[in-house]
Amino acid sequence: MSAATPQSPELKLNPPIWQKAAAIVALVFGAMTIFSAGSILGNFGNAEQAAGAYIPFVLWFNFLAGFAYVAAAVGIWRARNWGCGLSVLIAAATGLIALIFAFVIWQGAAFEMRTVGALVLRFGIWAVIATALYRAGARQ
Repeated sequence: MSAATPQSPELKLNPPIWQKAAAIVALVFGAMTIFSAGSILGNFGNAEQAAGAYIPFVLWFNFLAGFAYVAAAVGIWRARNWGCGLSVLIAAATGLIALIFAFVIWQGAAFEMRTVGALVLRFGIWAVIATALYRAGARQ
């Protein structure tokens, strides 16, 4: 069994500063997402009431996606190919959830406008991260 070498596409000894910054953003965003969605799911401090008219599948998606954000942060920080792939998957899944959410509210479901903003923000962040990583060649 051989160890990865500096020439290996799976190991970059010193990823660029923007990539480390993206990893930190992903990590902080993931932790905040887990905390906020988890607070509502667990109704800590009446968080469920404060959340207003939320759509359960969006809440559950956000909670679970928070863990994917943290995992992606590790992959991005370590400059692993799967960090880019996971970032693309997160962006695509968020876009899909946003489309399903739009359909649900179009059908007349009650919702909070901040959910629209949050989905746009989430999709935007992950689309930028995924695009930057892809263009930088972090994916084979």
